[in-house]
Amino acid sequence: MRYSLPLIAAAGMLAFTAAPSFANRAGADKCAARLSPDAKLVYTATVGSVKPGADLKDVVRTKTRGLVMGGQLNRGKARNAAVAAGNCLKLAR
Repeated sequence: MRYSLPLIAAAGMLAFTAAPSFANRAGADKCAARLSPDAKLVYTATVGSVKPGADLKDVVRTKTRGLVMGGQLNRGKARNAAVAAGNCLKLAR
């Protein structure tokens, strides 16, 4: 009896963390429609790589860096575009 409460609490926490997350791609796309052209570029390049459990910050950083190195995105605008796109990509996760 003494161990039942922690066991129940642990089982409850496991149930919430093990539950699949349901991405809201439609909501993310709607959010992306309001982005600047640079942020839309980052969003479009990144949204296909967003997977549950992936580190969103690393994914956005990698894709944004590739866009800058490829000459598609101005280095001075990259950070703001990545942050704006990341806010929408959080919905797609």
